[in-house]
Amino acid sequence: MEDKMITVKVARAHLSQDKKSSASQTKGYPLSNRACVKMVSMEKGSGGDYPKGVNKYACACSIVGSMISIIFGYDTGVMSGAMIFIKEDLKINDTQVEILAGILNICALVGSLCAGRTSDIVGRRYTIVVASIIFLIGSILMGYAPTYAILMTGRCIAGFGVGFALMIAPVYSAEISSPATRGLLTSLPELGISFGILLGYVSNYVFSKLTLTLGWRIMLGIAALPSVLLAFGILKMPESPRWLVMQGRLGEARRIMHQVSNSDEEAEDRMKAIKKAAGIDENCNDEIVKMSKKTHGEGVWKELILRPTPAVRRILLAAIAIHFFEHACGIEAVVLYSPRIFKKAGVTTHKKLLLATVGVGITKIIFITVATFLLDRVGRRKLLLTSVGGMIVALSALGFGLTMVHHAHKQLLWALTLCIISTYTYVVFFSIGLGPVTWVYSSEIFPLKLRAQGVSIGVAVNRLTNAVISMTFLSLYKAITIGGALFLFASLAVVAWLVFFFFFPETKGRPLEEMEAIFSGSARSKNGGVEMQRGNN
Repeated sequence: MEDKMITVKVARAHLSQDKKSSASQTKGYPLSNRACVKMVSMEKGSGGDYPKGVNKYACACSIVGSMISIIFGYDTGVMSGAMIFIKEDLKINDTQVEILAGILNICALVGSLCAGRTSDIVGRRYTIVVASIIFLIGSILMGYAPTYAILMTGRCIAGFGVGFALMIAPVYSAEISSPATRGLLTSLPELGISFGILLGYVSNYVFSKLTLTLGWRIMLGIAALPSVLLAFGILKMPESPRWLVMQGRLGEARRIMHQVSNSDEEAEDRMKAIKKAAGIDENCNDEIVKMSKKTHGEGVWKELILRPTPAVRRILLAAIAIHFFEHACGIEAVVLYSPRIFKKAGVTTHKKLLLATVGVGITKIIFITVATFLLDRVGRRKLLLTSVGGMIVALSALGFGLTMVHHAHKQLLWALTLCIISTYTYVVFFSIGLGPVTWVYSSEIFPLKLRAQGVSIGVAVNRLTNAVISMTFLSLYKAITIGGALFLFASLAVVAWLVFFFFFPETKGRPLEEMEAIFSGSARSKNGGVEMQRGNN
């Protein structure tokens, strides 16, 4: 505490000088006038007062790690338009289209479960490399695809890569970021997915001008290029310091932690908390420590499912619930089948359908970008509840508009307008909360040892729900009408809102090592979230 007071006094002394750029040393850091302002403005952390601001190195690492999500997003977005041309070129029926759309998620389910253990064995960084290589193989096969069978094979391989990407990107970002900026950095993978979806929509529009045989193959195959670049680029990134601590590699973890922290004090406090969570003496400064416990994820499933503590059980149920409701509320139906929704509403030509879909992608990326800056200010709970509340209203309006169109014998301009406005409103509310919060929340709540494989279970549920929605939506709306399907999604969104309100504590600004205590319910805040009584470290 004495060192911190000295730091602030030195900063104030510099502020009282003229705008001379004399430098002083405080704990090894030169202080310019601008730096002094930053040092005076401090934020409360678990272990003390730290300088505010996003660490540039941690941000750069999160951006590169999130590139795997851009590739996945592209694959999702491009398929929505490519299916129009694939169906015409390969002469496949609606059932085959549904299987093609949904098989990626079935394979992603398997991929995510494998990714959790893989990342515990080889590390977070090399798991991203594995995902890139899998995407590369899948993209090449889909771009070649002379038959439906080969196209399905490529789609399945790409789906396996999707499972890896969805699990590892948010975990890596969460483990290198500080509590104060974790919402921003951990939401970057979701932003990457949205950016990829938008690129996929644009690719649909650009390559649709090519011949029928060539156009959709280029749409799908071009994703191989960023996969190659990412596989090499990721090797320049550091490993997760939390994974390194689990392996007993304390010296390497400490050096990386100093790079991704805003001060020496913050780095040391974070290291102490991680060592304590890993069962290592927090005052140990050895370069390498021999771990007595298993360090490659052995026995984690037993602790998660067979014999969990009450807090771990609540954490697992929360992760499963948020991943289930993200897709049970219908986002996949709106994104993947948006051309069909707009067509049903009255938009007819391919060009207008694809342009309307591009608009959905632009809306999604704009508001997820907004959400990334709100997560650490507003908090996860408020964004989640506001988001789902807006989705309920938008889905109800869209269902009503499409029901009117279905029963009308002529085109209803007001209903068409309502459907378009409701679709965009729904995407706005999803993107401002449920979309990014799902990945931030689930990647930050698990204890260190259980994190990778715990997140993989949540992702598996996410992909299974996604697969069910994408593979049954066409059959569902034929059975109960498209309006009826959207009313069903609205009902599920109501259930989601109630679950989030009663069972989800706030995690904003909390160190990862405190999450198990938060979910133990030891103390509750006035706003319904869980507040921890901080002690002095």
